[in-house]
Amino acid sequence: METTKILAIIQAGGAGGRMDVLTLERAKPALPFGGSYQLLDFPLSNLVNSGVDDVWLSVQYQAAALQEQVRNGRPWDLDRTGGGLRLLIPQQGTGSMDEEGFAHGNADELFRLRDDLRRADPDLVLVMSADHVYRLDYRDVVDTHRAKDAEVTIVVTDLEGVYGEDPADHGVVETNRLGRVTSFAYKPDRPATSMVATEVFLYRPDVLVEVLEELHREQSDEPDEGDDGTGDTGLGDFGDLLLPRFVDRGKVYAHRLDGYWRDLGQPHHYLNAHLELIDRRADLFAADWPIRTMQPQREPTYVETGARLEDSLLSSGSRVAGTVIRSVVGPGVVVEEGAEVVESVLFGDTVVRSGARVTRAIVDRGCELQDGAVVGSADVHLDDADAIPIVGQDSTVGSELPAGARLPPGTTA
Repeated sequence: METTKILAIIQAGGAGGRMDVLTLERAKPALPFGGSYQLLDFPLSNLVNSGVDDVWLSVQYQAAALQEQVRNGRPWDLDRTGGGLRLLIPQQGTGSMDEEGFAHGNADELFRLRDDLRRADPDLVLVMSADHVYRLDYRDVVDTHRAKDAEVTIVVTDLEGVYGEDPADHGVVETNRLGRVTSFAYKPDRPATSMVATEVFLYRPDVLVEVLEELHREQSDEPDEGDDGTGDTGLGDFGDLLLPRFVDRGKVYAHRLDGYWRDLGQPHHYLNAHLELIDRRADLFAADWPIRTMQPQREPTYVETGARLEDSLLSSGSRVAGTVIRSVVGPGVVVEEGAEVVESVLFGDTVVRSGARVTRAIVDRGCELQDGAVVGSADVHLDDADAIPIVGQDSTVGSELPAGARLPPGTTA
């Protein structure tokens, strides 16, 4: 690693529509996790802990939310003159149609960055998504990549037995006994295996640019493909054309991640991951592998006499006088005496008044759940993305919200 120039690109993604009202006014990587962290903290901390300090963060949606969160990379010691953190924000009027504006998929985005990659001239390019939680030393991925003389190394994980997960939601990978990827099926109807891509890829940059440009030429030659006047190159996501082309070239290898990994792009995965964190099944934290974050300073948590707490995580500045069971309470949250919160996630500065009940639900920041409010129930199915009730930020609730309810930000119900 000391003699290898590695450039990391974190793709912060688009609008995160599957998270519904939680991402109407924020980028998905800015979603809180575990009360005191945000999703983006995990890839950034993994990179810094792995000794990778040249990082590009590509922001496609709600850029202000991420700019405020990352603070020029200061919490990760990435605010430096050489290397460090660079924010990539879509520009208008700076180049050709297929180089400006919003990207139409993560492979399309890499194509738009091809000239930047040439100028940066790294030895390896590490590309990853920003909405997954896991702990991984990327130096191990580099070792696999070198040992196999790979053009691409895909970090994979086995989802067999993982509650609520369906391999069909991901890129499904098959390998031979030497670890070479022999098949890559993107979100197939019938997955051949439970081994999936974690959306962490290590590329040879020269070959990456070569293949991107090759695919772009081919798409441009198709009468119904290529740039359609909106800047859409037709390259789409990594699983549409890019990875299948690399697999056809025969030098794609897998690096297996055996530890905890979750894609938090859907409400039920998001809530289940918090429950796994409570149950100590999420192997994410270690003294020698700190997860760094940017959080305001708050007073200590206060638990009043008579409060009932069971298997829950309380963030700084929270105050609990009621019942909290198997839940995550964000910074500054208040749970009054006579209120009940069960198997739920409460974002910062939400107030649960006496007489309110929250069960198997997600409540965004700055909300007030009034006396008589009932959000969710024990009958909510935790393996169903559409069943988890979600209250958008700055909302006020005084009524009953059943399974599947979605309140947009600023709603009174």
